[in-house]
Amino acid sequence: MTSKSLAPSLTSLRNTAIEAAHAAGAELAKRFQKKLKISEKKNAGLVTDADIAAETAALKVLKRKFSHFGFLTEESSPDPELSRAEGRWICDPLDGTTNFVHGFPMFCVSIAAEWQGEVVVGVIYHPILKETYVAVRGKGAFMNGKRIHVSKTSRLEDSLLTTGFTYHKKDWLKMEIQAFERLSGLVRAGRRPGSAALDLAYTARGVFDGFWERGLSDWDVAAGSILIEEAGGKVTDFNGKRFRLGGKEILTSNSKIHTPLRQIIAPAFCLLDC
Repeated sequence: MTSKSLAPSLTSLRNTAIEAAHAAGAELAKRFQKKLKISEKKNAGLVTDADIAAETAALKVLKRKFSHFGFLTEESSPDPELSRAEGRWICDPLDGTTNFVHGFPMFCVSIAAEWQGEVVVGVIYHPILKETYVAVRGKGAFMNGKRIHVSKTSRLEDSLLTTGFTYHKKDWLKMEIQAFERLSGLVRAGRRPGSAALDLAYTARGVFDGFWERGLSDWDVAAGSILIEEAGGKVTDFNGKRFRLGGKEILTSNSKIHTPLRQIIAPAFCLLDC
């Protein structure tokens, strides 16, 4: 497949992503606060039988509807035969596994569709609150069918921000805590809920005014990044360049506070990494 004229219907991609996210979410809801089989991935957190069951359910839908697409998922190896496919599903079946294990209901399913290197559809599903966030490139962002927008907060000191911390505790945690402490003294409040995809969805919805984190994987941010853009927000790296999948960092906001937020974030992290 090489012609843009063969691009799949965005409506079909959206509907398939929603169906897959709901299938995965049903598996998570069924297993939440139940006995789990748990193992730990070095420097990458926990994985449970709920992660695996949710991914299996999502992939069953995605492969049935778009068998010619490649796949990038957290728990499975990509199919080498589809490595050159123009379309790709990017799936995190359970973002917030540690929260899930401990019974803290801040977790979600995140699924994005990529076509010729551009994310064109993003879906994030919170199965406990039954919130379905959907974005289609050029068509806006929605939660349960209602259009959503980023916040209108214009001053950093009035903002509510959110972030996440690394699993590489010896390398980066101290720096991240210091950045969090510094910003917490300048803004109204900071939060660390433990699910990057939900942080992004809530920023798109206007609950949070901004989010930053480094060291995330594409499946953590693919769906959320398009949600924020389609909700009127801004998504860059710490230096202000447009965010791309495969990047080592992400900074998002309602656009209005992006520059002052970046000016605080970038120097702190560039001490070690830029």
